[in-house]
Amino acid sequence: MVEEQLKSRNIKDPRVLDAFIRIPRHTFVPSGDCEKAYGDYPIHIGLDQTISQPYMVALMSQCLALGGWESVLEIGTGSGYQAAILAELVQEVYTIERHEELSLRAQGKLKALGFSNIKFRVGDGTLGWPEEQPFDRIIVTAGAPHVPGALKNQLNDGGLLVVPVGPAEEQSLEIIRRDGAQFEQKTVCACRFVKLIGEEGWAE
Repeated sequence: MVEEQLKSRNIKDPRVLDAFIRIPRHTFVPSGDCEKAYGDYPIHIGLDQTISQPYMVALMSQCLALGGWESVLEIGTGSGYQAAILAELVQEVYTIERHEELSLRAQGKLKALGFSNIKFRVGDGTLGWPEEQPFDRIIVTAGAPHVPGALKNQLNDGGLLVVPVGPAEEQSLEIIRRDGAQFEQKTVCACRFVKLIGEEGWAE
C-alpha cells in the first residue's frame, strides 16, 4: 500500500508514510472486508459512511503540513482510521462524529490500540468544537457545499483547514490558510466524499 499507492503518487512526507506503516488499517474496516483493507478504494463501514481510500487519507494528512506539536480538529470520525494517523503525527486530536454508533465503535478501536491523545464528541461537526478552539489544523472528512464559517473562525492564526468543497457528486480538495482576519484558499485536486451533514453543511 505505502509503496504502490502512496509513494508512487507523490506522498513524500516521511512522518505520514511512517504513520501508515504503523497503523493497522484492517482494524478499522468491517470484519467481512479485512481482505480489502489495503486496497486502493474506500470501503463502506455502515450508516452510509466509508473509510476513505488510503491515498486520500495520506494526501489530506500531508496537506496539513504537520510538525508534531499541533492541536488538530477532525470533522467526521467515521471508522477512526484518519484519527489514528493524526494521533501518530500530532500532540492532540479532537474528533467529532454525528453518528454515536460510529463514534463509540471508533473509540473502542483507538483505545485498544493504546491512543490517549484523542478526544471524542458526538454532534454537528460543521459547528466545530468551540470550547477547545483555536485549532492549529482542521480536517474535514466529508464533502461540504461551502466552507463552514464556524470552522474557519476556529482556526489559529497561521492555521490550515483541509476540506472537500463542492456539489454532492464531486468536490475539490481545498487548503485554507488563516492570516489574521484573512483567508487564503488553494485547490489541490478533485475528490469525492460522502456529504457533510449539519447546520453549515448539507441538510439531512
